[in-house]
Amino acid sequence: MMCRNIRKLRQPERPPTEQELEDAALQFVRKVSGYRKPSKANEGAFNDAVSEIAMATRRLFDNLETR
Repeated sequence: MMCRNIRKLRQPERPPTEQELEDAALQFVRKVSGYRKPSKANEGAFNDAVSEIAMATRRLFDNLETR
């Protein structure tokens, strides 16, 4: 099931901005972890996950072929 808070980032006129990628990654990690804001003990893992997902999403967009 798609999280309603995550917007589609693919737009024909422009690639997503780094901020849009970061925001989407943050929403995803919040959704799957169940944390709006992690505890200090989990903050590193939470932030690492956001960064990794944002990077993976950037790679996806960099490698998509468009017509």
